[in-house]
Amino acid sequence: MSTGHGRAADAPGRGGPGEDRLAAVLRPVRAGNGFEEALEQILQIVRLGLVPDGERLPAERELAERLGISRVTLREVLKVLAEQGLVTSRRGRYGGTFVSHPQPLAPGAQGLHEQPPGAAAPPGDVDVRDTLRFREVLEAGAAELCAARGLESAEAARLREALDATRDAALDDYRRSDTLFHLTLVELAGSPSLTAQYAAVRAKVNDLLGRIPLLVRNLEHAQQQHAELVDAVLAGDPERARRVSREHCAGTAALLRGFLT
Repeated sequence: MSTGHGRAADAPGRGGPGEDRLAAVLRPVRAGNGFEEALEQILQIVRLGLVPDGERLPAERELAERLGISRVTLREVLKVLAEQGLVTSRRGRYGGTFVSHPQPLAPGAQGLHEQPPGAAAPPGDVDVRDTLRFREVLEAGAAELCAARGLESAEAARLREALDATRDAALDDYRRSDTLFHLTLVELAGSPSLTAQYAAVRAKVNDLLGRIPLLVRNLEHAQQQHAELVDAVLAGDPERARRVSREHCAGTAALLRGFLT
């Protein structure tokens, strides 16, 4: 029974002896995409209503342990959720992080977010999971092909320039530069059919990305992965290029699943 002070969540996620309603969602994340996958899982908790509006999430120590991440990373995740209006933090004896489902805006009203909190719904004709799987197959295959065949000096210069453009891009221009980087890599695989298929699926991915907020922490991580990917391709290491590409795609997929599905 709630007391009005948040005590109903003294054992968050536990509906009774031996029952943990969060067990189906909370699990240790993979090291490569800790921030993105942790954000996906907590978004699922909120969007599925596993912790009701006004109740408290598990304590930071418990969440960090169950997700297998540091408390620093967890706080970055909670900061993003707070900025999206999905959680609020309170101090004091009955403090913690509480779920706060935002109320929809009245028709014509202007909010503080460019997108509604929690992101807009995906278009009805797009299968999010299928799109993300196809994107991963194409990008990972292209990265492997580039590394296996080796790039000529002019091609390597093109790839480095595309990487530099993403590093130097302003925040509001980042996604365009990111798209050009990935398109360049796919083109350098040397298959026009692959490039055409990738351009089509990338358009769908960009539509999905446009429905979620830009997260600086995620962009910084993506840049590290971009640099490692280019290094693997230029070093002629197909296995590493494929692995890094798949990990990079998985991080983006985790964010999109968390916000949109």
